[in-house]
Amino acid sequence: MTTDTAPYTGTRLLAETVTALSERAPAIVAAAAEELREIRLGLHFHDGSRATLTARHSRLLVEPDLVGEPDVEVAFDDRAMNLVFDAQRPPVEQVLPQSLDVRGPRDRVLAVWRAFVLLSQRASGLRFVQQLWRDYREQAPRLWGATTGGSAPRSSPHGDTPTGWHAVDFLADRRPLDPGEQTTIGGTVNAEPRLLWDGRRSTGWWEVKPVDDADLVETMRACRARANREIDLLLPDREPKADLYDLMRSYPTRQGKGLRPTLVFAACAAFGEKPENAVRAAAALELFHNGFLVHDDIADESTHRRGLPTMNTEFGNGLAVNTGDGLNLLAVDAVLANLETLGLARTLGLIQEVMHMCRESIEGQAVELGWIHRRVVPTRDEDYFTMSTKKTGWYTCISPCRMGAVCAGITDPDVLGRFDEAFRLIGIAFQIQDDILNLVGDEALYGKEALGDLLEGKRTVMLIHLFRHAGERERARLSQLLHQRRVDKSQDNAEEMLAAMREHGSIEYATDLADRLAAEGIARFERDLAIIPENEGKAVLRQIAHYVTTRPL
Repeated sequence: MTTDTAPYTGTRLLAETVTALSERAPAIVAAAAEELREIRLGLHFHDGSRATLTARHSRLLVEPDLVGEPDVEVAFDDRAMNLVFDAQRPPVEQVLPQSLDVRGPRDRVLAVWRAFVLLSQRASGLRFVQQLWRDYREQAPRLWGATTGGSAPRSSPHGDTPTGWHAVDFLADRRPLDPGEQTTIGGTVNAEPRLLWDGRRSTGWWEVKPVDDADLVETMRACRARANREIDLLLPDREPKADLYDLMRSYPTRQGKGLRPTLVFAACAAFGEKPENAVRAAAALELFHNGFLVHDDIADESTHRRGLPTMNTEFGNGLAVNTGDGLNLLAVDAVLANLETLGLARTLGLIQEVMHMCRESIEGQAVELGWIHRRVVPTRDEDYFTMSTKKTGWYTCISPCRMGAVCAGITDPDVLGRFDEAFRLIGIAFQIQDDILNLVGDEALYGKEALGDLLEGKRTVMLIHLFRHAGERERARLSQLLHQRRVDKSQDNAEEMLAAMREHGSIEYATDLADRLAAEGIARFERDLAIIPENEGKAVLRQIAHYVTTRPL
């Protein structure tokens, strides 16, 4: 991790590029990590900075300076740096005499080369990567040296000031064809360059298989905003505002990730329909989700949600219960409103999906609350998998995909079922990671009170693992802490349980388990959804699938 005050070096550029790709285009990072695997790569830059690049599961890790003994070492001078993201020249032209020095076993050097080809060919077409590299060039114009060959810098036809850096100028000049005809996943016409932009196309056997890539952050932001606009249109402009309708706006306007509406829009687009066809389904799903959250916070006696006081804390249980009921009622209305735009068959399909989603969620909530009520800690991870899939997996991952497909006219159960196993595994991994973040994540970023799951007695994978491995006396003490009423538990009690989890390796166990489940889910995604051609919608679905494996813990 770097800061804005760090010097402009090759190491900083590498770290910030990997960080940006991990957040915005995680499928690219995962593809490069698959090539690197266990290789430890040492990088030397002409400015004197050094870095170590390794892969852990589907993540790329950048450490400043050389750590350990590298398997492969690469040294860049200024000419080599000028050509790293040059998508116009063949690779052979980028290896200049006495410019790019690579040392290591042949098979590992080739694996490193494949990883960098993936990064350069797929990442170079994304606007945020281009902007990152332009910023470096502008902030430190002498850092990379003169351009290597080619014509003199020319004026950009789009009014941009040329940087004098061949690769960046070439990329900055490119625009998609017929931008006025393109529609983004978020549902707005793009007059500017698309959020999704594959930098080049080729059918040569030596090329990486063509895959569309999406800027996940921008896409989720657009989808969340579009769903929220639709919610505003659905909310009645009538009394009682202060005690109902204004409160119903509260949770949806708190800045969540926008995962669910993005999946709805993306699945609809993946099957060739306009994303706008899915807008009411996306809004309905967000309303259901926020209604569930209001009721969950009451049941769990939570105090904070997305960095703000929960509705029950601020307004009391009575108004909170009624507001949650109102959100669920409005969600039903939003589903039925599809009759006028999508017709009877698709609307009936949406109703069927929603009923199944709600039933699964309520059953999962009952399982978890029943464990707490009966003071039971399950002994098997599989019990957690079942509960998590029912409680959150369906309405977080599986149902949004299926609903988006229904909006596109897909009602065949066999086709809809192709989402189930991939996103069941991805959903479990996502929930495990959320549970981990509740214990070790930044509260400001996570949006819930620190150690809230321990205070609420949530049966997480870490807790199940801890009770499996703790001795009899320690387990009795942990059970005493766990089964106290929420109002009687202190932060010290939660810290004691967290310390026990660290001692028994429960957090590391859960992290590895989440990575394994996510990898299995991604493999199922590629296999089960091969029926969908590569397009913008499928690209977004893939990025979300990989987001689970690349987000930092």
